[in-house]
Amino acid sequence: MKKLYIETYGCQMNVADTEIVFSILGKEGFSRTESIAEADVILANTCSVRDNAEQRIWGRIEQFNIQKKARKGVIIGILGCMAERLKDALLESGKVDLVAGPDAYRRLPELLSAVSEGHPQIDVILSREETYADISPVRIDTNGVSAFISIMRGCNNVCSYCVVPFTRGAERSRDWHSIVREACECVENGYKEVTLLGQNVDSYRFGEVNFAGLLRMVAESCPSLRIRFSTSNPQDISDEVLQTMAGHDNICHHIHLPVQSGSDRMLEKMRRRYTRQWYLDRVAAIRRHMPDCAISTDVIAGFCSETEEDHKDTLSLFEAVGFDAAYMFYYSERPGTLAARKYPDDVDIETKTRRLEEIIALQNRLSLESNRRDLGKVMRVLVEGPSKKNPAELCGRAGSNKMCVWPDTVHKAGDFVDVRVLDCTQATLLCELA
Repeated sequence: MKKLYIETYGCQMNVADTEIVFSILGKEGFSRTESIAEADVILANTCSVRDNAEQRIWGRIEQFNIQKKARKGVIIGILGCMAERLKDALLESGKVDLVAGPDAYRRLPELLSAVSEGHPQIDVILSREETYADISPVRIDTNGVSAFISIMRGCNNVCSYCVVPFTRGAERSRDWHSIVREACECVENGYKEVTLLGQNVDSYRFGEVNFAGLLRMVAESCPSLRIRFSTSNPQDISDEVLQTMAGHDNICHHIHLPVQSGSDRMLEKMRRRYTRQWYLDRVAAIRRHMPDCAISTDVIAGFCSETEEDHKDTLSLFEAVGFDAAYMFYYSERPGTLAARKYPDDVDIETKTRRLEEIIALQNRLSLESNRRDLGKVMRVLVEGPSKKNPAELCGRAGSNKMCVWPDTVHKAGDFVDVRVLDCTQATLLCELA
């Protein structure tokens, strides 16, 4: 039995895809290994969202080749978005045997067979139908508590800075029957939480079932399962989705709602299809339906031609919303995107870095203020396992997605417990058993 090693980079969707690859190759006699030194096949499931992600993979390829030189017959492959974007360059490097895009995973057994016969392989053809709906993933979450379920693939939005539509193709939604079935399988296998994944979950539609309908069916089919989802798009998240969340106790009150900028001029240039006011109205709707709902976001500092006034608009939007958490980056030009073709990357790195640091400092304050508002509250938490800092403490996430830590030697991963918030940092709620 050949041994398979996979490193996964980037988004949760890549984690779900890696689980699909383990399933496909497991049926062909490959066993999973956590040791690169004993692997017959070494794969990297890659991300292309930012340049530093790709540079990291090039560095890992060098490390993989040490194994190839040391042991005859080792195969090195690159999967995912970087495979799709840099297909020819990867093969021409002479250091990669296999390049497979996100829609080519069913062909991996065939491709690996050809590579073993001395023929490098590439398949980066994107599909308008592939959803892997019939494949039961092999979960890689070692604590057996949380699982990812991909509900759709691709993206139709074509934001000017983003490579995802080119690396993952057009949107297509998965059969809702298979999604509900997979959620029920998760319950049967002991999982306590699932995250429904898509580049834009709010545009999910299969037949007459939209995303609100899918959420409702999963929640009602698996009442013991805690449900999350990611990612929502501000122009698409509907009141029907919010009503569904508010009406089901097992759907977490947390929405990740990427804003990218607080400036209307930047939003238009980014092709985000909504305005600052639209975004603020959606935030108001969320809080109207679920006053306790946590909201997190993504933001890009220093996009093409961004001025100090644009930057101040972003800071003021953060103040207005009071995000509970945020993923913050400065702009990284991606070849092939509309922005790379049309707009000069004209904000210097020092200015990008300063603006990003100002956003981070503001969000750190907002996160601390948000956590302080939770002092004294009792929260239902799903235990993930021991705290990294103290084995006598457990950690887990509340429905708001906030990390909680508390002294506990009784409960275990997968238990639901009630904890009372005693103190906090900007990143963590410090609790006791309630």
